[in-house]
Amino acid sequence: MILVFGKSGQVAAELTAFDDVKCLGRRDADLSQPEQCAEAIRQHRPAAVINAAAYTAVDKAESEEELATIINADAPGAMALACRELGIPLVQISTDYVFAGNGDAPWRPDEPTGPLGAYGRSKLKGEEAVRASGVTHAILRTSWVVSAHGNNFVKTMLRLGSERAGLSVVADQIGGPTGAREIAAACHRIAGDLIRAPAKTGTYHFSGAPDCNWADFARAIFDTAGIDCAVTDIPTSAYPTPAVRPLNSRLDCATTRQTFGISQPDWRAALTHILTDLGAHP
Repeated sequence: MILVFGKSGQVAAELTAFDDVKCLGRRDADLSQPEQCAEAIRQHRPAAVINAAAYTAVDKAESEEELATIINADAPGAMALACRELGIPLVQISTDYVFAGNGDAPWRPDEPTGPLGAYGRSKLKGEEAVRASGVTHAILRTSWVVSAHGNNFVKTMLRLGSERAGLSVVADQIGGPTGAREIAAACHRIAGDLIRAPAKTGTYHFSGAPDCNWADFARAIFDTAGIDCAVTDIPTSAYPTPAVRPLNSRLDCATTRQTFGISQPDWRAALTHILTDLGAHP
């Protein structure tokens, strides 16, 4: 059995499709109480753990960094220590926000980090806690997560596009939209591999391809959904937010393919199945 922290989040909701997975919601283990997470692992004694739960309110984290750090760093650290104690692997989902977002080359897993805001700092501390524990692990950084569940860019565009004739969307942030279903499948496969081959411990990247900007992604959503809504490109500076977003969220996923045989998924295919799930595909 693989124990998953998270139940209603985008990736956790997709992990429920696997027969050998048990998902824990907040009532089962509250990440703001890290020792609850460690105790849940000791009680269930799974073959592996996937942490698909996190504090993901990027802008709100700027005023709640202490809470974000407990959930995104202290809780994974407690999970990692419990997993090491039991000799089982941990898959920790992380983010492109650990990077500064400069340049235009895809970020490799071994490149220096430099988060721009509280959310990125909290997730980076989570990575560091997992590594420091000595547990067999895979830290899987991903980006621009979308699905038929929860709140995300696809669902926001569908709502706004049906209400308005046109939208202004940021066009100078570049990254890979990534379907939560594909992330879940990758995490499940990696967890199984780590059980058999703990030497695969390390940090990996996983994002959709091809890279694009938010404005072009919005156009693809409208085109695929058959929505008539014009998109105007704007710079990030024209859409200020409390948290600074990285301009370059491209991720180099070569080591994930080499180590686990997992290739970058085409986000256009993911978009089609998301819209189908939402009943928004014509």
